[in-house]
Amino acid sequence: MNIKPLTPHLGAVVTDINLAEEMDASTFEALKAIYLDWSVLVFPDQKISQEQHKRLAGRFGALHVHPMHARQQKGDPHVLKVVTNADSVYTAGEGWHTDVTCDEYPPQCSLLYVTETPEGGGGDTLFADMYLAYEMLSEPMKAFLAGLTAVHDGALPYVGAYKSTPPEGGYPVNEHPVITQHPETGRPVLYVNSGFTSRIKGLSMRESRAILDFLFQHIAATPKLTARVNWQPNTLTLWDNRCTQHHSVWDYYPNSRYGERVSVIADERPHAYG
Repeated sequence: MNIKPLTPHLGAVVTDINLAEEMDASTFEALKAIYLDWSVLVFPDQKISQEQHKRLAGRFGALHVHPMHARQQKGDPHVLKVVTNADSVYTAGEGWHTDVTCDEYPPQCSLLYVTETPEGGGGDTLFADMYLAYEMLSEPMKAFLAGLTAVHDGALPYVGAYKSTPPEGGYPVNEHPVITQHPETGRPVLYVNSGFTSRIKGLSMRESRAILDFLFQHIAATPKLTARVNWQPNTLTLWDNRCTQHHSVWDYYPNSRYGERVSVIADERPHAYG
C-alpha cells in the first residue's frame, strides 16, 4: 500500500490495493493500523460489488442498518443509497455531523463508495478531526465539559431536516458523554454534533444552547480541523465515526451524485474520557 496524507493530522489516500480482493489477516491488520492513524482513508480507482463492499466492512464488525432505511429505501438493509440529483430536495449529510449518534451503539465506521460524480465538478466531502477539536479547547473548557452528558435525537435530522415520517415509537434517542475516549487509541474526543445533539443534560435550556452553539461553531469555523475528499468515480472512503465529523457539500445542482454506504456497529457504547 502506498499512503499519501491529505493533511498532517487527518486523512490519507491509499493506493496499490485492490479492495475487491479478500484480504489476508496481515494485510487487514496493516490497513487497520493506517486507519487508526489517519481516521479517514480514500481509496481511488476501485471496482467493487455490493457483496465485496459488505465483506470489507464486515472485517471491522457487524453491519449497521440505518434508522431511515425501512421508511425510505428498498433492497439490502445494510446498503444505504446516497443519491442527489436535480429532483432532490436535500442531500444527505449537508451539515456537520457524525453518523447516527442517536443510536445506542452508533456506527464505529462508515465506508462510502461513490460511482457517479457531478459532471460539472463539486460534491466534495469535508471531514473534521475531533481529536484536534478537543485539543484546541482551553483547559477550563475541557474541565467544564468533562463528565457532562448530551442527548442525541434522531428526529432532529430525519424529521426536522429530511421531513420523513417517524417509525412507530419514533426515531432513536440516546445519551452519550460530551467528551468520549476512543476505545482503540485511548485519545479524548469531542463528541457532540449539530446533526444529532439536541441538549446537554443538567444545564438549563439557555445554558445548553449556548454551550452547544459554541462547540458547533468551534468545529464549523476552524478550517485547520478539516481535510477535504475530492470524489472521483469509483472512489471508496472509509472513516472512523468515533473521532471525526463530516459535511457533504451540495454545490453541484442540477447535476447528480450517487454512492452507496455501508456502516459498522460499534462494539461498545461511547464512554467518557478518563
